[in-house]
Amino acid sequence: MIKTALISVSDKEGIVEFSKELSRLGVKIISTGNTAKLLEKNKIKVAHVSEITGFPEMMDGRVKSLHPNIFAGILADRKSKKHLNELKRQKIGLIGMVVVNFYPFEETVRKTNKIKDVMENIDIGGPSLARAAAKNHQNVLVVTDPKDYNEIIEKIKNKKISDKDRQDLAAKAFSLTAHYDSLISWYFNGLGKNDYPQLLNLTFRKIQDLRYGENPHQSAAFYRDIFAEQGFVSTAMQLHGKELSYNNILDVDAAFELVKEFEKPSAAVIKHTNPSGVASAETIEEAYIKAHEADPKSAFGCIVALNRNCNLEIARHMKPLFIEAVICPKFEKDALELLKEKKNLRLLETGVIKKLKNKFDLRKVTGGLLAQIDSCTELNEKSLKAVTKRKPTKEEIKSLIFGWKVNKHVKSNSVVFVKNDVTVGIGAGQMSRVDAVNLAIMKNSDKIKNSVMSSDAFFPFRDGVDQAAKAGVTAIIQPGGSIRDEEVIQAANDHNIAMVFTGIRLFKH
Repeated sequence: MIKTALISVSDKEGIVEFSKELSRLGVKIISTGNTAKLLEKNKIKVAHVSEITGFPEMMDGRVKSLHPNIFAGILADRKSKKHLNELKRQKIGLIGMVVVNFYPFEETVRKTNKIKDVMENIDIGGPSLARAAAKNHQNVLVVTDPKDYNEIIEKIKNKKISDKDRQDLAAKAFSLTAHYDSLISWYFNGLGKNDYPQLLNLTFRKIQDLRYGENPHQSAAFYRDIFAEQGFVSTAMQLHGKELSYNNILDVDAAFELVKEFEKPSAAVIKHTNPSGVASAETIEEAYIKAHEADPKSAFGCIVALNRNCNLEIARHMKPLFIEAVICPKFEKDALELLKEKKNLRLLETGVIKKLKNKFDLRKVTGGLLAQIDSCTELNEKSLKAVTKRKPTKEEIKSLIFGWKVNKHVKSNSVVFVKNDVTVGIGAGQMSRVDAVNLAIMKNSDKIKNSVMSSDAFFPFRDGVDQAAKAGVTAIIQPGGSIRDEEVIQAANDHNIAMVFTGIRLFKH
């Protein structure tokens, strides 16, 4: 079926064994540079590409396979007499298989900032060979993944290479070249600080197929950003428990990104991407207990995130509860052993806490994509503008900023009530702001007295302030910017509530 194979690989995993099998099957091997040297060292007969092209490899290997004697042999349509006659006149042989992978551009970018080293690892010949073979896949077998070597050898031996096999290998080759070019595009746009390029090329690597999507009738898969490092959900190691679901991943990500907001030991309890409780404390076990107790009813079947290691005391508190997943930098040995007694509890370890600055936030819409830069806006006492007669106390300011940080991670319209670095009421995802206030009060009316409140956007009317005042709120943080700001400020003054403006809206859709 295949008489001649061109082999030129950067990743040499399995290539010697594969080439030996091809030789045993009578396949002539053409090869380049270091690949040819490796095969010859292992006593595999090889024709150097320069013997086929009539030209030496040039410019430190930049030019070797880019020649008509190679590409005509790959691209010729075997059903076209014209093509075959042209090959015969030019004394060019057919090539029935191309085995190729590319210079390690991705690995080089991870290791170095030296532009010269990065440029030298942009492969030209490899992607060209793969594209040519994939274009002519009905006649040429294109192999770009070492994991396919054994299966391909067996199919050649049994003469069972189907049209679908050829098509699948071509699809894999084109996916690889697209991925490779996307990485290079990403790198050059980064050099030019081009946040929103005219053509946005994205590439992700599949981590796993998921059991199902948001609902059981939907299929789903999980993909990782190519350059994601330790410290994120996509790179976390699952130590125990059932396979993560689509919804688990969304919730775990929401929880872990929330606890990254805080320097102090902090915990977040999440349901359906919204927090039911968040707390900071002097110890991580105290933070977890307070976060769970903020709304224990809603915490049933929750996700827990910690910004410190999970210890035995926390594990003992978790053991009797129904928790879907826990994510943290590390599980201490005795805590891990105890939590592993819960068969289905998913335990994820990130290794480190890392906050990604200026991350690209992407949202799919039908027929399009929205992209925005997450500015990771920070807030401190100096950036607050007091707008009421009564100014907030230092303790109130501390709680207001805590509530504001939590509010960044709550679906709009939203409000967050806080007392002593613990959420005591959260109103999330409501169509009107006063309803968000009323929802939080309804859920936790006994805890809200003497708390402060954060609002993710301005109050369009004074009713939200009036309702908060009835519940016992003493201070409010909000962006400001409503045409009725004066009316809202007056409401705060009427109730002796301190109010500050941030100028920063926190909508989360």
